Amino acid sequence: MELLILSSLEKVFSDEKPSAPEYKSFSMLKNERSSFQAAFCCENSGNIEVEISGTLAGNSKIYFVKDVPVGTACYEDADDFYLRRTSGDYPDCLVPVNGKIKAEKGKWYSIWIEVSPDGKSGESELCVKLNSANETAQGSVKIEVIDVALPKQELIYTNWFHCDCLCNYYNVEPFSDEFWRICRNFVKTAVDHGMNFILTPIFTPPLDTRIGGERRTVQLVRIRHHGGKYYFDFRNLRKWISMCRECGIEYYELCHLFTQWGAKHAPKIVAIDSKGREKKIFGWATRTSSKEYDKFLRAFAAELIKVLESEGVKEKCFVHVSDEPNIKQLETYKKRAKLIDEIFPGFRVIDALSEYDFYATGAVKQPIPCEDHIEKFVGNVPELWTYYCCAQGGKYLPNRFMSMPSLRNRVLGIILYKYDVKGFLHWGYNFYNSQYSIRAIDPYKVTDAGGGFPSGDSFVVYPGENGEALESLRLKVFYDGFQDIMALRLLESKIGREKVLEFIDKDLFKPLTFMEYPHETEWLLETREKINQMIKEN
Repeated sequence: MELLILSSLEKVFSDEKPSAPEYKSFSMLKNERSSFQAAFCCENSGNIEVEISGTLAGNSKIYFVKDVPVGTACYEDADDFYLRRTSGDYPDCLVPVNGKIKAEKGKWYSIWIEVSPDGKSGESELCVKLNSANETAQGSVKIEVIDVALPKQELIYTNWFHCDCLCNYYNVEPFSDEFWRICRNFVKTAVDHGMNFILTPIFTPPLDTRIGGERRTVQLVRIRHHGGKYYFDFRNLRKWISMCRECGIEYYELCHLFTQWGAKHAPKIVAIDSKGREKKIFGWATRTSSKEYDKFLRAFAAELIKVLESEGVKEKCFVHVSDEPNIKQLETYKKRAKLIDEIFPGFRVIDALSEYDFYATGAVKQPIPCEDHIEKFVGNVPELWTYYCCAQGGKYLPNRFMSMPSLRNRVLGIILYKYDVKGFLHWGYNFYNSQYSIRAIDPYKVTDAGGGFPSGDSFVVYPGENGEALESLRLKVFYDGFQDIMALRLLESKIGREKVLEFIDKDLFKPLTFMEYPHETEWLLETREKINQMIKEN
């Protein structure tokens, strides 16, 4: 059996021996989580047993990196910084190892090992040993745990949480006991990987939905419509806030109050009529000029604000108007935004928006531009936020497609720090639908939203057995980028931001930007090692 110790930035394909140099040592801080891999190939098929030993063995989690099918690896206009551009099996899903692993001869596999010192410090060695009936192999890595703790993750980060997809996959009713149990598992996993801001479905979010189509109703606020008046039941919303708070969520992203791409219609909203029947009262048939919808929003906002105040989260709530409007939709958007400003006084209104001319009109108070348009907003907005999605697959922009090198995923952290970005948004934490939500999909069989997006764009967790969220290696690597931010913030507290920025660009041919950064894995690993040693020295 052949075994290679590799960093977390490598992806091990079953049909190719890894060419990366062996990963011999690394450092980390005492409250950090760091990962490495043991790649292996057997001469004979059989069951493999994994053993780890060393001081930090009891502080480590072991995963098997499972391949998933990639349909759409990238778009045709993608740049050349990809591992592969073809469909096939790609390593991504992390399955906890609770026994032996089945391995076929001649194929390469990877064991993912995540180390969490939990306050321990000092130098140690972690050994990995693989055994089968006829073969054995082992390797080791030296680890230095520095006796310093990372500061809190403070960048406001949301990765859109799709409740309907959990209901569809697990066949549970929204807001049933089983729903809440499963939902808590997925929220906790998100928080454990840096997320502190959650899309909150006060109504069924009008996102990624075919015009005229519907997503499954997941409406936290129950509504009764009788005698021309609206009555609201906020018990599920209060339960949502309580659950999220217990999991570690700090900020709440109230879902969009108008449809995507221009605010032309109301979202789907259901209510109970005088006979106890649930009916759709607003939706695609409701134009944004509807006086009845305006009346509804005014009544709803007044009651919602009281609830948010009583829950102590009003100051932590953000409101959306419509996702990704463009300049052609400016007049409609401005009218709707004016209404939202009026009925949600003092709330922060945010929307994904990449046209600076649109922002310059004053229609959006807090824009969230995509990575490749962010330069126009630098220095011209109260706070700098950004996002990426399927469209950011060229120009060497950081992203998380399965076909991309993990460096391209993690490097975002250092870039966000340099630009002093305050918030980051992504649309797909667990989107298990086809594009436009025409049908539900099995994320173990379809990873590209039915051919709609490059694989990896629409989700970073898998629905595991018993309602558990299974992480992807992309989720782990993305969180490593957040840990890089935290380490840079810590270093800044010791030597000042100016010196940290000087360090980041010091040995580069060009200053670091969203499109300009070294493409060598060793650069990023060495940069983090230097950061750790500077923290230690200071």
